[in-house]
Amino acid sequence: MNSSYTNSNTNNNKEYLMTKLSAISAAVLFSMTGGYAMHALAGDVVIESWRTDDKDLWEDVLIPTFNSQYPDINVSFAPTNPPDYNATMDSRFKGGTAGDLVTCRPFEVSLSWFNRGFLAPLNGQAGLENFPAFAKNAWTKGSTPYCMPIASVMHGFFYNKDAFKSLNLSVPKTEAEFIKVLAALAADGEYTPLALGTNDQWESYEVVYAGMGPNYWQGEAGRKGLIDGSKKFTDAEFVDAWSYLAKWKPYMGKGYQAQTYSDSQTLFSLGRSAIYPGGSWEIAGFNKAIEGEFEYGAFYPPVKKSGDTCYISDHVDIGMGINKNAKNPKDAAIFLEWIGSAEFADLYTNKVTGFFSLSNHSVNINDPVAAEVMAWRSDCESTVRVHSEIKADGILSALYSASAEVLNGTTTPKEAGAEVQAVMGAN
Repeated sequence: MNSSYTNSNTNNNKEYLMTKLSAISAAVLFSMTGGYAMHALAGDVVIESWRTDDKDLWEDVLIPTFNSQYPDINVSFAPTNPPDYNATMDSRFKGGTAGDLVTCRPFEVSLSWFNRGFLAPLNGQAGLENFPAFAKNAWTKGSTPYCMPIASVMHGFFYNKDAFKSLNLSVPKTEAEFIKVLAALAADGEYTPLALGTNDQWESYEVVYAGMGPNYWQGEAGRKGLIDGSKKFTDAEFVDAWSYLAKWKPYMGKGYQAQTYSDSQTLFSLGRSAIYPGGSWEIAGFNKAIEGEFEYGAFYPPVKKSGDTCYISDHVDIGMGINKNAKNPKDAAIFLEWIGSAEFADLYTNKVTGFFSLSNHSVNINDPVAAEVMAWRSDCESTVRVHSEIKADGILSALYSASAEVLNGTTTPKEAGAEVQAVMGAN
């Protein structure tokens, strides 16, 4: 027998056997990991965010829960000071140092990142099917989504239940009832009826005008009309919303023009004011500040007249996308899929009190005031702040100043509409 032939044939058989075994092992590994065969090579995933307040939540609750299912993916949360976030991310994207996952603000800023090639398209991303079109709209260009929705905040009123009980007041359902409640509180004199100042201006628009006005312009119908040009801020529905706010002036307390946002919060949390126009993100802070000194609740913006459809500013606030140049895009996509899960929706909604999951998952909310606010979605139509998607330089600052000036009585509602529309027309 030719020994060289025998050795060669034996070696070929060994190579063939090893190849078959490798293929079988790979198939087994793939099936054991549910399709993610490369978990052994999984690496780090870095989350960029402006939510510095959530650092403990991510590190102590959310990431450990994710790791209970995916122990080989090392996730780190790296927040940036909120006012610096947009500029910092611009710099990191350009320098190639941005993290794998990027927390997205709604509409313009995140859209600009996508347009410049910084965010990856998410067509086919698992988990996105769990969100309604309304939520995805804030982070979609055409038919291409680029961020996964996470949570929204809602705007309305918080009220001191003890104050209402002492004066036998009921939660107002219409604007006429609301003004009567304010007048009754003013006549009694124990409480400042409305804890609202205009010094900082932003809440005059973001909380008040954008929060109460949708009942006038029918939410999305009015907002989209401004975008396509079929409506103007000088139209009756937008001017009338400012006229309604002008009626609040007698009930805002002495010196409200110099009153800051934090001053208003303090006035309410100390029990010195009966009603506070605010946002759901403030619930956790009020819980801590009030500490059971009095019972408080929430009600949505009263409608113009009984029987009207109510609209709420259910403003999409937070999403998350994948850096187009992520170092670990595969594991970033796995984490993003988990963000679309019922487990994440429940954890986030109940741990970040006042931030409500935008998913279709049913969530049982533990905090009573947050649950009260969340129920508004069942009663009212949702919309977002009216300036959203309006591509006009200076629109936000114009709405800030116009709304504050109406509340101060230094600008008429018609003048406010003309001022804001002038900014629209200049673009």
